[in-house]
This record gives sequence, structure tokens and C-alpha cells, in this order.
Amino acid sequence: MADEKSREPLLRVEHLTKEFPVESGVFARRAGAKRVHAVEDISFDIYPGETFGLVGESGCGKSTTGRTIMRLNNPTSGRVIFDGKDVAKMKKRELKEMRRNMQYIFQDPYASLNPRMTIGEIVSEPLVIHNVMPNAKERMDYVRSLLDIVGLNPEHINRYPHEFSGGQRQRVGIARAFALRPKLIICDEPVSALDVSIQAQVLNLLSDLQKQFGTAYLFIAHDLSVVQHISDRVAVMYLGHLMEYSDWKSLYDEPYHPYSQSLLSAVPIPDPDVQHSRKRIILKGDPPSPIDPPTGCSFHTRCPIAKDVCSKDVPKLREVAPGHFCACHFAEPHPIKGSAVDLGTE
Repeated sequence: MADEKSREPLLRVEHLTKEFPVESGVFARRAGAKRVHAVEDISFDIYPGETFGLVGESGCGKSTTGRTIMRLNNPTSGRVIFDGKDVAKMKKRELKEMRRNMQYIFQDPYASLNPRMTIGEIVSEPLVIHNVMPNAKERMDYVRSLLDIVGLNPEHINRYPHEFSGGQRQRVGIARAFALRPKLIICDEPVSALDVSIQAQVLNLLSDLQKQFGTAYLFIAHDLSVVQHISDRVAVMYLGHLMEYSDWKSLYDEPYHPYSQSLLSAVPIPDPDVQHSRKRIILKGDPPSPIDPPTGCSFHTRCPIAKDVCSKDVPKLREVAPGHFCACHFAEPHPIKGSAVDLGTE
């Protein structure tokens, strides 16, 4: 990846916040419970051709971030600048053009494909919507080439999604996302619903396609061991906030945030002797409700090193080492002492 300072980012997210109203049910009846704080004041850049991993527990706001970037959700505040233009201010025609260059791979390969359409129709749908290749024969020839690129038999172009396995369906989704040769693809946990053996195949496919077409990825996942193999930089998210981000090797070798360190302690290591002797960091309690988030640092209610200031003041995301940012009052390498983890990242 080229020096980031020498070029402009393809995507710039600035102080993005997304809240959802709570209008009915038990949460709405709670005193003062009015909005779900899904994403809170997050900022990051993605450069052409790089993979930016976004990691965190289920419900922390990762998918909401991806959907808001693509304006499937409208942001509550903040800006999303894609290719020099503010996505929130785009009119219908501009938005359609933006989505030609920004595509989405969904988490569930069973729910993301229309069961009434053949895979040929599914993969060619973006071409039809954006009026690319109006000649039907030319379009189908191109779809066959896409199926071949993602490892599917082009002769199966007239089959339906139910005739394919989960891994094959996800390959159909990948072919659809690449049909328009976009500049950025948001990969929303694209391997979490697949068997472990199939996950590696899909990750390798995404890596190969990135090298071939120069596409940038926002890669959303809940598993740090998955993003390690595909990401240039990794950001850790908790309860709607960015806790830490840097290049993947710095984050894995020297996490500065206690939450990042605790996540890394759960990453399995293939060496049984190391795995048996390492110390696992178990966090107390459950994540707070995004309807009623804690004051101060959102992680302080579960943090092993929290002090009084953590419950009062929100820590700023600051540069703690070159290119390494962390939102913690007590940021330092391996802040939970006695729990340093060697993941063998050489």
C-alpha cells in the first residue's frame, strides 16, 4: 500500500453519528429512553486499494456504520465524503452514480439473493439498473466471465440460489458486487455464516479480486483472526464508538486499549503449547444498552483498569504512536498488565 500522506482518501468518515428512535415496546416505556445510540462520533479514512477492517462485538454498530456510509440509513450527524462528494447531500441521480462505485456484500448468503431469480439475473441486475451493457448477449457473456472469476461454473448461469451451497451463494454475491467494477465494496461480515474451511476460500478470493481490480474494502467482522489476514488497517469498535485503530500488525503486536487487548486474548493460536499457557482476559458483565449508554468512556463499566475519571470524561481518540490512534485515558502498550499476548504476527 502506498504512503497514505501522498494521496487523497477514497472515503472519509467525519464524526459520523447514527441514532434510531424508540417508538414502542418495553424500551420506549423506560424513563428517558428515547433513542438508540447506534454509532457515536466516529471518524476514519479509507484509501484506494486498501482494506480497512472494522471489528467489534455483535450490536456494537459495525453494520449500521456500513449501511450509513452507503446511505441505506441517513446519518443523524457527521459527514461521509466519497470520491470528494458528501454522500448525505447527494440527490437521487448522484446517489445512483455513487452506488455504481460503492457496492455491498451482505452477511447472509441465504437471505441476500432473490430466490425467484436465476444467478445470471442476480449478477446482471446491477448492469441493468445502471444501464451498462444494454445488449443482452454481451451482458450474459460478461456474467459468465464473472462467475468463472469467482470460481463458479459459468454453465450454471440459469440455476437458482437454492441449488447452491452457502459458500457458492456468497460467491454469487461477490460476483454481483464486482459486476460494475466499483471503487469500494462494503463487506458486511461476508464469511461469518460460512463453515471455517469455506471462510478461508472466500477470504482468498476477495484478496485475489482486490489485487486484480484495485478495489478498496471496508471489511466488517466480529473476529479479529479473520481481519488479520485481509486488512491493511484495523479499527476496534465498542458500543458505537471507535476504541482504537492502526495498521493491523501494530494493533496485534501492541494494543493500547484494554478492550482491544481483551479481544486479542481470545484469538486462537495454532501452537498448542502457547495456546495452553496464555492468559485469557475475561471481561465482567455484559455490554450496556445502546439506549442508555454509560457516561464517560463507554467501556468503563467492564474495563479492568478503569478509574474515576473514566466514568466522568469521554476519552478523545488521539495518536498514541505514529499512525496508531486510541481512545483511552490510560493508553499504553498492553495496558492490562500480565496479559500480553504473542500472536506470532511475523
